[in-house]
Amino acid sequence: MASTQDIEALAAEIGENIYLDIAKWHLFLAEAHLHTELAAKLYPLLEDNAVSEDGVIAILREIPVKIGGGKKSIPLTDLLPGKCEADLMDLLEEFQRNL
Repeated sequence: MASTQDIEALAAEIGENIYLDIAKWHLFLAEAHLHTELAAKLYPLLEDNAVSEDGVIAILREIPVKIGGGKKSIPLTDLLPGKCEADLMDLLEEFQRNL
């Protein structure tokens, strides 16, 4: 079972390394306050040794990012560049090796 400390460690890694790309602006997930929610949803995949690209993408699709003061929501996956998705997979695989 994941401890709060484990999820926070994963959240810190995600928050510092993964970003939204909006009009060529890079907004890191820590700055967007999305890193902890994402880590909490991804951590069970690590515990179950079930990290897969499809599973990660499915989770990214489930997280709405509100824009325009909440007038509209866009799935997180639509705001991450391909490089960040690949970096997230690498980060998760590395994190899992160190569990």
